[in-house]
Amino acid sequence: MRGGTSKCWLFNAFDVDPLIAQAGGLDAILTSAFGSGDPRQLDGVGGGSSTTSKAAIVRRSSEPGIDVDYLFAQVAIGDRQVEWGSNCGNCATAIGLYALQSGFVPVDSATTTVRMRNQNTGAILDAQIATPGGMIPTEGDAAVPGTSALGVPVGLTFTGLAAGAATLLPTGAAADQISIADHTYRATMVDAGAPAALFNAADLGLTGAEDNQTIAEHLPLLLRLRQEASLRMGLSKPGDPVSHAIPKVGVVGPPADYRTSAGVDIRGDDYDISVRMLSMLAPHPAIGLTSAVAVAAASTVTGGVVTDNTQVRWPGSLRVGTPAGVLDVDLSVSLDGVLESVTLHRAARRIASAELFVTAPAPAPALVGSAR
Repeated sequence: MRGGTSKCWLFNAFDVDPLIAQAGGLDAILTSAFGSGDPRQLDGVGGGSSTTSKAAIVRRSSEPGIDVDYLFAQVAIGDRQVEWGSNCGNCATAIGLYALQSGFVPVDSATTTVRMRNQNTGAILDAQIATPGGMIPTEGDAAVPGTSALGVPVGLTFTGLAAGAATLLPTGAAADQISIADHTYRATMVDAGAPAALFNAADLGLTGAEDNQTIAEHLPLLLRLRQEASLRMGLSKPGDPVSHAIPKVGVVGPPADYRTSAGVDIRGDDYDISVRMLSMLAPHPAIGLTSAVAVAAASTVTGGVVTDNTQVRWPGSLRVGTPAGVLDVDLSVSLDGVLESVTLHRAARRIASAELFVTAPAPAPALVGSAR
């Protein structure tokens, strides 16, 4: 399925669970299915980019008040490995529609809400899908920045953010300073949606509104900054293997005129903050939704890097300028300024129902079952 600007293969746990042991583990199933170990992912269904090399294992939840649980997998491309430490809002958009179309939840006569729990992080999300007259949609005309493809409109809400308010700032500071090669870089590090380190673009000699080719030129420095941020946020210890999934890392700057990757001119007056994020080892073509939640959370931190660069024009909303265009984010903030929920408006569509054959430790290939 396509969810927002990501393509996700969604596996019913009922099909996958019995095969994990005989196929050499879930990592082996997914890396084989996606063709990882080859930058082109030629021998699998991966698309050779971080936004097209994603999967989730979906199951009915036994937790009261939760409809489905899902385990998100960021499948590596050039290496045969899987990172399990994060969430993906775009894939969650697809999972909401998948759960509805697959009969995981009863259909409402007007709007059906699918309540989901991400098993990687414990995050709770709601997907709201219009079902007038109890009809389950299969096609739609909703569009999102970063793709010309249309899909079923889905409102995706990240909830329970207020419960984590005490740990919103894992370092305890509104802004941290990291020094590398006699230069200091200021960042706000938050844990909401996903752990993220958001660096002040000006410290890198950037505006935050550059194209991704320019951002890519700063990739070695940004990866060093992410590694240091990971240590400070308690996500890793010295000597641990480097994670490419978390923390999310990016640069933020004030709104400025820029041209999107599709050649559309955006005026600085049309949005509130410039954001350029990394995804795994490359600039993200748009912005991951969990990163958007982190930016929204950071916009409530007085004295932080995000608030220093934000020009909010409408209370309760944040317009994020990304390489693909402007993403509108709705915020619900308590009277004492604590972020309670974030809603993003996305689109999803089912692309295929398929059987994938994967190579296993045994000589003969094994049938993985249905990816629906």
